[in-house]
Amino acid sequence: MHKDGSASFLTTRLDALVNWGRKNALWPIPFATSCCGIEMMSTLASDYDLSRFGGEVVRFSPRQADLIIVAGIVNLKMAPVLRTIYEQVSDPKWVISMGSCASSGNGLFNVYSNTQGVDTIIPVDVYVPGCPPTPEALIHAVMRLQEKIQKGETYSQLKAKGLLKGPSAPELKV
Repeated sequence: MHKDGSASFLTTRLDALVNWGRKNALWPIPFATSCCGIEMMSTLASDYDLSRFGGEVVRFSPRQADLIIVAGIVNLKMAPVLRTIYEQVSDPKWVISMGSCASSGNGLFNVYSNTQGVDTIIPVDVYVPGCPPTPEALIHAVMRLQEKIQKGETYSQLKAKGLLKGPSAPELKV
């Protein structure tokens, strides 16, 4: 209320306000299987401190998380477990694929027992290149994910708006 008696208003779109809250309160669940997991752990430690970017509360229960960080290679026996974890994470949910093993299967491990990218199991929002990627690369990926959340461009948000065609997630071929 101003001194002259007139009221002032703050207006915004509700989606923008909700997305702002979502992007600044990420609750990651790690799915770390190899050397990328060590880099992810150092990103969460005090030297890099991912909590400065809104990813402070690391959860080990999918029902309390909204961001899955897949760090490392995923073999075919782990694929159904990862899919189950993805399905248990509450909506909206986001996925970061960290490292060349998770993102493409890595040519070094191109064998029948490994998946050729986590996107064959679950939808991925942001890819982090490298073998292993640096903590700075993961922080950059989180910041890129936050931009996508704010704009409403993540897989989960597009699915909720009905803007995606085809299946809701990749078909699991195990």
